[in-house]
Amino acid sequence: MKGVAALALLAAAACAQPAVAQQDVQLHGYLDLRLVVPADETGWTGGGLGKTRYGGGSSVQAKFGGGALQGIWQVSPSWIAVADVQVQADALPRLSLLDAWVRFRPVSTSPWRWSAKLGAFFPPISLENDGIGWTSTWTLTPSAIDSWVGEELRTIGGELTVEHRGTAGTLEARAALFASNDPAGELLAARGWSLSDLTSGLGNHLREPDSYAAVIGEPAPTFYRPFDEIDHRIGWYAGATWKASGGSEFSLLRYDNRTDPASYEDYRGREVYGWHTRFWSMGAKARVGDVVLLAQAMDGATAVEPFPGLYLDSRMHAGYLLAGWDRGAWRPAVRFDLFDLHQRPFPHSPFSEHGNALTLALNWRPRPWLRLTGEWLRVDSTRNQRRFEGLDPRQADTQVQVSARVLF
Repeated sequence: MKGVAALALLAAAACAQPAVAQQDVQLHGYLDLRLVVPADETGWTGGGLGKTRYGGGSSVQAKFGGGALQGIWQVSPSWIAVADVQVQADALPRLSLLDAWVRFRPVSTSPWRWSAKLGAFFPPISLENDGIGWTSTWTLTPSAIDSWVGEELRTIGGELTVEHRGTAGTLEARAALFASNDPAGELLAARGWSLSDLTSGLGNHLREPDSYAAVIGEPAPTFYRPFDEIDHRIGWYAGATWKASGGSEFSLLRYDNRTDPASYEDYRGREVYGWHTRFWSMGAKARVGDVVLLAQAMDGATAVEPFPGLYLDSRMHAGYLLAGWDRGAWRPAVRFDLFDLHQRPFPHSPFSEHGNALTLALNWRPRPWLRLTGEWLRVDSTRNQRRFEGLDPRQADTQVQVSARVLF
């Protein structure tokens, strides 16, 4: 995976035009310090089944919310190379590469334009996470959909985009082929949905709940890597986006990693299986005066076959609606999430769940280099797996955060 990212950057260098005056290099980043009142239930990074990033306590705690550095190299008018590196105190390893890619988009004087992208990058799903280091500019914690995208999905391959620019707006059509990412779906099935801004870097090891380790007969803590290649099959996604001249947007995407659910790799002495993950993703954006409305929905499934004839297919659904005020230094936002997961063929599987979440956030930018954010998040979910830990299946957890983010 790191080799693919390196090849992408080398490709950009090889295709660079000799005119140095055309080149432009930019570095941007952030550092985030927080005061947090964690949710009561232990979070998944601590081996629990909590739905929030911080859990297992009720007193105010000082936390390092993370940092990121983004490099953008405009090699020429047609070539650009981008890479993001992050540091997170509660990730393994703490320093990791989020993405690294190169894009070729020739200059066009007609309504038609095309581009090609190569490397490791996020699939074009999120409407929230358009900040440095794939962070949300509306809240500290992204939606359940985008939390999962940040945890388990990364396109390691190439994407081709064709667009038509008209007076009413721009229509984009894209398709991608990718390798790796075969275990994507394991965390979703083992833990369920979460709402967390802890994004996985390439090569990160993700912890699974301790109760899940007991089910698969492994000692806790148990880890896996979501971006590994297991079955040597090529995955794909394809979709279209309409961007109206007035600022509204609508997108539809079909994703299928085509993983063989019976394939597996040996990792730290255990068998980590591939998960056949496929879904539809739909997103919409609109602006009414100073109010921005975002909506996303996901419908799909992820399946594994650990033994011949034992085909476990987890149907997943999630969606949210966000409304934010975009005017001046103050930027309040409210978001409501719904999510569920049903593992078949068992009607009362302990790994099925349903729930909702409400997020209230207030952002203040007193200076261009400083963003202050207060966030209140409440997640109400029911998951029978909690019985393994002696807990009631239904838990309603509240997490409060105050963040000071320095941007540079």
